[in-house]
Amino acid sequence: MDMNELARRARDASVRLAGAGSERKNKALERIAAALKERQQDILRANLADRQRSEQEKLPAPLLKRLVFDEAKLADACDGIASLAGLEDPVGKTLLSTELDTGLELYKVTCPIGVIGVIFESRPDALVQISTLCLKSGNSVLLKGGSEARETNRILTDIIAAATAECGLPDGWISLLETRADVGAMLKEDKHIDLIIPRGSNEFVRYIMDNSRIPVMGHADGICHCYVADDADIAMATAIVADAKTQYVAVCNALETLLVHESVAPAFLPALQARLAGKVELAGCPRTAAIIPVAPAGEQDWKIEYLDYKLAIRIVPDLDAAIGHINTYGSRHTDAIVTADQAKAAHFMQYVDSANVFWNCSTRFSDGFRYGFGAEVGVSTAKIHARGPVGLEGLVIYKYKLIGHGQLVGDYAAHTKRFTHRRLDRQFPLDGK
Repeated sequence: MDMNELARRARDASVRLAGAGSERKNKALERIAAALKERQQDILRANLADRQRSEQEKLPAPLLKRLVFDEAKLADACDGIASLAGLEDPVGKTLLSTELDTGLELYKVTCPIGVIGVIFESRPDALVQISTLCLKSGNSVLLKGGSEARETNRILTDIIAAATAECGLPDGWISLLETRADVGAMLKEDKHIDLIIPRGSNEFVRYIMDNSRIPVMGHADGICHCYVADDADIAMATAIVADAKTQYVAVCNALETLLVHESVAPAFLPALQARLAGKVELAGCPRTAAIIPVAPAGEQDWKIEYLDYKLAIRIVPDLDAAIGHINTYGSRHTDAIVTADQAKAAHFMQYVDSANVFWNCSTRFSDGFRYGFGAEVGVSTAKIHARGPVGLEGLVIYKYKLIGHGQLVGDYAAHTKRFTHRRLDRQFPLDGK
């Protein structure tokens, strides 16, 4: 089936899916989780084939780590689906109700975006998260995962499509793309596709933006920072940095650059080095190298998303210098400060221009599941309707619904009638499901 036909089928399916009620969507989610468990051995075999082929092709270690979809990952995926089913339906919520005049009422009501194309990395669990989020929010989805996960992605897509068909959801709401040519063709389907979500490097996201008329929600690099202030508790700061860097290195919310106030550096850096010894390669500025042995770090190191056991360190003179560094080199993803001073934390969180800003905690908390969103399609670093971890609320838009009783604009233009513009506290009264 060619791309135009896939996109057209997704468009047709999205119209029907938009009207599916919460009960039907939740039953479909429950059936997906059950089907994934039933087909566990098939999924694991497909993933093993992907991993063995990728090892033979000598893919980088971080990519191989992301590729793993074992029993634990499958269990996590099913837990995420159960959590998602328990969340409130984001579709059909009244955001605003206004009386324009007696008997003329305006409602702002959430609705699905429509058809979403998502290009994501080698993590098969991302396919499960993205597709189930789209289902719950009433959107059709075209998925393009990394080619290294092709066998796992195929079986997961087949299972999800079959499970939802059993529950009466429309065919074509989910499709898997497999080639770069498919991506190029998808970018031309602006008649049928409403939004593209690319997850990857800044250069990749820019390429997508430059080669499509479809709106793009960019999920780019995760160059995340932690700033250890002069009054930071050293034990707390050491634990936070270690967690942010090592808990899981191959993800976009892992720590890549550490900024340290010059007055605390002599005490903090040796403690950190001892904590990370044998685990993390450290690179640092000349002032860092004067305190602990590190590889040299310079301009290029501040711009790198390592996704590996490497950390760049820079000593700075004050809070504003740390903020300036982050806003210059960061990717607007997630940045944290460790300080005992509330005023410093407030200043940092006000002036750091990132989607997620944290005080005294690990950057690894930047995640849709940990935020209580059920899951996420990615972390948006764009300044549009959705920013940060994009869960259900980021996958709906809204429409204005006006209910009248024969009112005519001419009467208001002639001033024989006047608008009241009175705020109402009521839900949209019609249910089209």
